[in-house]
Amino acid sequence: MAMTEPNPRQKPEAPAVGKFPACAIDWPRVLAEHDRWLRTVVYARLGEPQAVDEVMQEVSLAAVRQKAPINDLNKVAAWLYRLAVTQTLLYRRKMGRQRKLVDRFAQRNHPSEQDNRQADPLTWLLLEERRQKIRLAIKRLARRDAEILLLKYTEDWSYRDLAERLGISESAVEARLHRARQRLRSELAILDVVEADVT
Repeated sequence: MAMTEPNPRQKPEAPAVGKFPACAIDWPRVLAEHDRWLRTVVYARLGEPQAVDEVMQEVSLAAVRQKAPINDLNKVAAWLYRLAVTQTLLYRRKMGRQRKLVDRFAQRNHPSEQDNRQADPLTWLLLEERRQKIRLAIKRLARRDAEILLLKYTEDWSYRDLAERLGISESAVEARLHRARQRLRSELAILDVVEADVT
């Protein structure tokens, strides 16, 4: 059986290099995977639950429309963290005076007397007072302190998890958490929340 010689004029079919990045990222899936903790970051920096959705929409749009696409999946979490922080700052700037008015309203806001109360009004009142004091203590912290405490204790992340997502070293995470806990304890002591324990 004769072997056919390769045709020198016929070029071998090259792989489709350049059509897609080396690591084509499925952004809807990636954004959904990181959504919860990114929302915690935004909430820690804004303190307004109603603003989180708006900022997260901007984060999603910015991720999908990025000018210099990121292709390394290992760097996506830290990149998304920086993007969320940037979009949060842009939101704060955009809101301007309206943001300050909302904050003032939130600080003066008290539970409505028409709210449904538990069977034991005294227990409800004591619990509500303690919750408000803890919220106030967290609100009085620097945004970076509130952010890392909320991420640590709402997501139950390890130092390694925090380091990967915030794009910092584990020793930096440990130092930031230590300072944030101390500052929170001081605020809780000022507000006389004696049962609070964040260690």
